[in-house]
Amino acid sequence: MSTPRITVVGSYATGLTLKVKCLPSRGETVLASDYRVDYGGKGSNQAVGCARLGAESVFVAKIGEDAFGEMALRLYREEGIDIALVRRTAEHHTGVGFILVEAETGNNCIALDPGANELLSAGEVAQCDSAFKGAAVVLTQLEIPVAAAEAALARGRAYGAVSILNPAPARPLSASVLELVDVLTPNQTEAKVLTGRSPDAGVEPEEVARDLIRAGVRQVVMTLGEKGAGVVTASWSERSPATRVCAVDTTGAGDAFNAGLATALASGESLESAVEFAVVTGGMAVTKEGVIPSLPRRAEVVEFYRQRERTAPKWLVSTDHHARRA
Repeated sequence: MSTPRITVVGSYATGLTLKVKCLPSRGETVLASDYRVDYGGKGSNQAVGCARLGAESVFVAKIGEDAFGEMALRLYREEGIDIALVRRTAEHHTGVGFILVEAETGNNCIALDPGANELLSAGEVAQCDSAFKGAAVVLTQLEIPVAAAEAALARGRAYGAVSILNPAPARPLSASVLELVDVLTPNQTEAKVLTGRSPDAGVEPEEVARDLIRAGVRQVVMTLGEKGAGVVTASWSERSPATRVCAVDTTGAGDAFNAGLATALASGESLESAVEFAVVTGGMAVTKEGVIPSLPRRAEVVEFYRQRERTAPKWLVSTDHHARRA
């Protein structure tokens, strides 16, 4: 089996993390500890996640001409990511995210300054044909302008790739964008926002997903936290239960989930099987602190299956499939 090619169009942001006893309420100041500086940005994290699982990962992004930008490029070289289309700009600084992690539960909240990510234009993305040719999956998010994400989905569709949109942070999307999405991967809150509901609305996940399909999305894969993930298509629905693990930090779970889903689909798995695999990679991520350190590598996932006496996907253990990345 040849190495699957995945094109990720998205953001990079340096993550500045603090650990707190309890997440603060409005107007509250709390003491923190364990300050650290990490690689971040959903697009970047997902590109790294795909590469670690054995895919040929191509990243399209915009970063600043500053120390944080240099930091990002070092990461991509170390992880073997194709960065020919990671552009640098002097017009704005590299994106920065501020993360608070609750020590006991691992729950978190994040504030993001997009910086150079906001300068990635639809025109630039549309001109990146070399990134989309041969891609089995195109994966994008909403930490870049919606027009740029839409262009990525459109180019993916034009080249016959499976288009995945991880709609984070959630924002209203037009029908023209939703109709380009083969697989939408919101969490429950994001799904509610996309359908015009309050984040606190008491509504069943499948009902929300059905609304998104009626709006033009082909398939919805909704992450449900400790309950795993739900899959809804026009003709069927099911849930994949979560993998039992001890949560330390949930920050990277969504990115590990999306990387696992994209890599499995690019490797020829059905949507149902790909979601089952993504639940595993997302679950593994919460057992470690930090995002990049928590993104599992192929060998770690194989070992995870072995320890639990489960059969790993054939493409995951194929020698030929991973010869290029050995």
